[in-house]
Amino acid sequence: MFSKSCEYGLRATIFIAERSSASERVGLKAIAQAIDSPEAFTAKILQVLTKNNIVTGIKGPNGGFMIEEERMSEIKLIEIITILDGDKIFFGCGLGLAQCDDKFPCPLHNQFVKVKVELRKMFERNTLRDIIYSNNRKNLFWLRR
Repeated sequence: MFSKSCEYGLRATIFIAERSSASERVGLKAIAQAIDSPEAFTAKILQVLTKNNIVTGIKGPNGGFMIEEERMSEIKLIEIITILDGDKIFFGCGLGLAQCDDKFPCPLHNQFVKVKVELRKMFERNTLRDIIYSNNRKNLFWLRR
């Protein structure tokens, strides 16, 4: 559904948020390893996320990546998706056709419109904090795999 860049970007951001909630900065190698992504590819994604103020990169021996605690409640998943993949998934044709709209629908158009609307709402509603915490308890879902 999403590009590899977007998948890795979402996972990296969630991982950084989780570590930041424990007042830790995390380095590139640890992020790449945690999200099972090539290090160079992860670096490029983090560069984009830093440039767009999703994560903060701090250079130096005590550096690493972090997200301020208050920002975790502000950053919605839709922002990360839009930065890395644009909004085509929410507005494009389910079959990838260039010409598909209410006037000239593809066979899946009417069904896919409903799915896209709900999908967009879900990503607009959920913040990083919502992903990190469930019922005010830390949710370490990726550590169980």
